[in-house]
Amino acid sequence: MERQDKAEGSDWAVDVDEMISWLRESSVEDLADRGLSVEGTFDEVDDPVLLGPGGKPVRSWREDHAYEERMSKEEYESTKRLLQIELLKAQTWLAETGRRLVIGFDGRDAAGKGGTIKRFIEHLNPRGFRVVALPAPSATEKGQWFFQRYVNHLPTSGEIVLFDRSWHNRAVVEPVMGFCSPEEYEEFMRAAPLFEEMLHNSGIVLIKFWFSVSRLEQLTRFTIRRIDPVRQWKLSPNDLASLDMWDDYTHYKEQMFRRTHHPHGPWTVVSSNDKKRGRIEAMRVVLNQLDYPGRDESVVKQPDPLIVGPPTLS
Repeated sequence: MERQDKAEGSDWAVDVDEMISWLRESSVEDLADRGLSVEGTFDEVDDPVLLGPGGKPVRSWREDHAYEERMSKEEYESTKRLLQIELLKAQTWLAETGRRLVIGFDGRDAAGKGGTIKRFIEHLNPRGFRVVALPAPSATEKGQWFFQRYVNHLPTSGEIVLFDRSWHNRAVVEPVMGFCSPEEYEEFMRAAPLFEEMLHNSGIVLIKFWFSVSRLEQLTRFTIRRIDPVRQWKLSPNDLASLDMWDDYTHYKEQMFRRTHHPHGPWTVVSSNDKKRGRIEAMRVVLNQLDYPGRDESVVKQPDPLIVGPPTLS
């Protein structure tokens, strides 16, 4: 990627290295002095917009995106409601048939995983699903088989479990940040497809999402987190430490796709620069994997191949 970019649709020239420096060193007041602000933090809490100098929206989401315009709020809300009704039908079917569903939400920081999970579960029966977001392993867990703490959270009969970062954290985040040894990494890459085949053979439906966000859009979202007081907790020390590790993340992501994309656990990549389109198409991916009765094909449709699809394997 080029080191100097202009965020399309605004008059703000963005230098990646300078932006990283701002995020690490600047206060909220410093960013305001540079003319940066955020709108949409109250009426549309999960989709705020960064405004550059002059008050124009920063359109970094257009970087490498298939569409010229974001999905409108009206289309998004109406489509989301219909898909959430379909998700309820699917949940009822899972409960009645005793089937089990695991959905993994992985991806770069600020790629939209948490917001998508929120929309998935917004109207589901809370007795039939769990969201699992594991913290750093305890001393006891570090001494266990790596997959053990994930196994403890797998669904029972009729249940949905959504992992906010799955075991594939070891494939990308841990080696980049130095949280695992090369030997532990290699063992994981060898074992992960076997573990997922075991899940498949036990009757668990496994869906693996990787949420993809472009470099500039990730930095825009981090800047929003720096400015917006209700989001500042989302900008963690690990986020700041990883800001100049983009290429390392890309390398390990590509290795993960090459070595863990298999028939019993295929990856689906979600282009999430436009969060609304990403959420809608991720819902469609899940619904198309479940053979529940009463499906409204006019709502579910086939997922948009410009937004979701298999990874490109090198």
